[in-house]
Amino acid sequence: MVKTSLFVTFEGGEGAGKTTLMDRLQSTLKSKGFDVLRTREPGGTSLGDKIREILLNPDPLLTIGPKAELFLFLAQRAQHIEQVIQPALSQGKIVLCDRFTDSSVVYQGKARHLGMDFVQQLSATALGDISPELTFFLDVDPSVGLTRTRDTDKENALKGDQDRIEGEGLSFHQLVREGFHHIAKDNPNRCTIIDAMQSKEQVFEQVYPLILKVLEKKHD
Repeated sequence: MVKTSLFVTFEGGEGAGKTTLMDRLQSTLKSKGFDVLRTREPGGTSLGDKIREILLNPDPLLTIGPKAELFLFLAQRAQHIEQVIQPALSQGKIVLCDRFTDSSVVYQGKARHLGMDFVQQLSATALGDISPELTFFLDVDPSVGLTRTRDTDKENALKGDQDRIEGEGLSFHQLVREGFHHIAKDNPNRCTIIDAMQSKEQVFEQVYPLILKVLEKKHD
């Protein structure tokens, strides 16, 4: 087993194809002998999964204000880092995480209008010295992504309703996309924008070599 710590995050709007990409990356990296941990937010721990249920619950009677929503995300992230991410990196694992701090900055900071800088500052407390070395933003038009999500839910019969975030209006998801572009522009050494309208194969062929490049540098 090849021991090389690397923290990679995957961001994007609803229906961007993160799950499909991460499935293939995980299996490919494992086949090359790397120790890979895959996780997600919100979630990743027992506490995180409970918070996820609350955050995504579409019940209209369950009101969650923007600040309360943000602090729930930060609480599950603090637990996630302490219980899962930090130990895995210390053990020389590659950590692939579906969503991380950038999502909070964009969804709560930009789309919920709390302020991207404000959310980034609060997030620093939960993060400590943990931050991704690579972030891939899978970019897709929100109207296309939401349609993909609805179609997938119907095919898999996972649920009859959209979750609380998916159910937001198109303008909300457009702000999310704008926020991700802003972060990518400000962090060119960490973030790479990937056109998620391409085929699954094309997306993988753009992402995988970039991960390998970083891994090779660590072994030089």
